[in-house]
Amino acid sequence: MSKLMPWQVDFYRRPLKDSTGQTLWELLICDTKNNWRYEAFCPQSEVNSNWLVGEFQKVITSPENRPKKIQVFRPQALNLIETAAQKLGISVEATRRTESLKTWLKARKYSQSGEPFDPIALEKPPPVPLPEKLWGEKWRFATLVASDIVDSFAGQPIPILEMPDFLLPINLGIASTLPVPGVVIDGGKQSLKLARWIQETRPVSLNYIPGEPDGLILEAGLLDRWVVATFADEEVTVAAQIFNQRKQKTKGLHFLLVQPDDSGITYSGFWLLQNIE
Repeated sequence: MSKLMPWQVDFYRRPLKDSTGQTLWELLICDTKNNWRYEAFCPQSEVNSNWLVGEFQKVITSPENRPKKIQVFRPQALNLIETAAQKLGISVEATRRTESLKTWLKARKYSQSGEPFDPIALEKPPPVPLPEKLWGEKWRFATLVASDIVDSFAGQPIPILEMPDFLLPINLGIASTLPVPGVVIDGGKQSLKLARWIQETRPVSLNYIPGEPDGLILEAGLLDRWVVATFADEEVTVAAQIFNQRKQKTKGLHFLLVQPDDSGITYSGFWLLQNIE
């Protein structure tokens, strides 16, 4: 095991039963590189945080095997894992970014009444409107050349700046000349309040959803979905379709920029985002 590397953990019921017909819960633990894995089954009647603590302790055989944090993507598993981790003094991060764990889950064979069972599928609630008091003055689709992103924003005095290393174009293997799509919101006097609210939601991605009307949806947290804008204008729809097409070429990478106005002098918030399952 890698010293202090985060764990990615799932603990949830599966379409499996033991010899007595009791539903089984499955505990899966891996590191962020999928270098090692641990699995165990628990009858539903024994599911509690103490059982989890016991399993965690089997993995933590030395200080070198103790994780610096545990990452969880499933809302239904969060409370139990948090309770168990708290007893061991380990922090928990609720995040959709558990690629190693999801890859492992998708490779496992489950079925439900003979039908394929998707172990990472989560039932998402319908999106809700952005709080009216935070609405910006206007918004638009835009692009930034991949090579310009770091130079334009890194190190700038921007109140909220989220540019994690793993989302930098160079680290995703994106060509420096490729246009990275994004959305720019001119927030006017509400600009900083809007940026702070977006940061609190833990933004993940922006998606164009066709409909009547079309919508721009912010995916945030584990399951939250917010309607950033709706539109029926044909030109905006074309721009939205191009936005989605460009994301396919940038491995899902895109950005969100919130600024008071389009002067280019000051910014309130900048986020690199990426579409993930």
